[in-house]
Amino acid sequence: MKLNCLIKFFGLVFLASNAIVALAAYPDRPVTIIIGFPPGTGTDTVTRIMADRLSQRMGQQFLVDNKVGVAGSIGAGIAAKAKPDGYTLLVSASAPMSINPHIYKNLTYNPLTDFTPIGMLVWLPYLMVVNPNDPANTLQQFLANAQKSATPVSYGSTGNGATSNLVMSVLAKRAGVEMTQIPYKGSSQAQADVIGGQLPVTFDTLSSSIAMVRAGKLKPLAVATLKRTELAPEIPTVVEQGFPGFEIGAWLGLFGSLGLPPAIQKTLLNEINAILQEPETRAKLAKSGAEVRMSSNSGEFALFIKNDNENTGKLIRDFNIKPMEQ
Repeated sequence: MKLNCLIKFFGLVFLASNAIVALAAYPDRPVTIIIGFPPGTGTDTVTRIMADRLSQRMGQQFLVDNKVGVAGSIGAGIAAKAKPDGYTLLVSASAPMSINPHIYKNLTYNPLTDFTPIGMLVWLPYLMVVNPNDPANTLQQFLANAQKSATPVSYGSTGNGATSNLVMSVLAKRAGVEMTQIPYKGSSQAQADVIGGQLPVTFDTLSSSIAMVRAGKLKPLAVATLKRTELAPEIPTVVEQGFPGFEIGAWLGLFGSLGLPPAIQKTLLNEINAILQEPETRAKLAKSGAEVRMSSNSGEFALFIKNDNENTGKLIRDFNIKPMEQ
């Protein structure tokens, strides 16, 4: 009996030591970061900046994998089912975590129970843009023209339930203007149609649209923040133009699947926070239109997600934005 107990004891010690070594060695092979949006979007740009620095700091490749569809929900659903070993991660925007559960039926994941939140990355302000030849130079002028239009004005979004859909729906309802959503697979396609004159307007992340604005290919009308963003202080807010308290944007955060070992969770949080404090990285993010937002710990990030999910659900109900089938 004593011999058997000793064998079992040393067997457990061996397994535990192997687990500790495995965690200490993380990562010892390439890591995939799934995102639910296409190349060229704000989520993609920020994720690639972070992935490059994680690769350099941690000695293994961090590869970005775009799994596009259903306003980011396809990628989130795939990541939720991944093995919780830290080798498949998710950078999610707020839509899959806070908007989609209140919009879509039959999602393949639960944002509050199927993930291990690691940490916040950035806040992405949303910017309303039109073609440079549009007669409106302010938000008020655009809305006045829309009210006079014989038919509803079309706007581009990245899909039913995306932040671009929510922000325009709320603005249109508050302004008393009827608008028609034209869903696109990615914001770059909506931008291209605004630039080409086939689409009147879109709300997009500042990170996705600022380059085209500065190149003179898009005209900015308003940014959906409470005060002017330091990333583009020349652009007036929706608040300034008659809509008090109007702020709708997107956050990005890093997640593992449920059951991610706490040691890996902590390692990744420490790494992303260190990267987000680097002057060069912050400059790159700012240039792309992203404001750095960090979590002091993963618990704080988890609470933020819960609150954001609840607050967004209330907003959707208050503005009677209907649930939709996938």
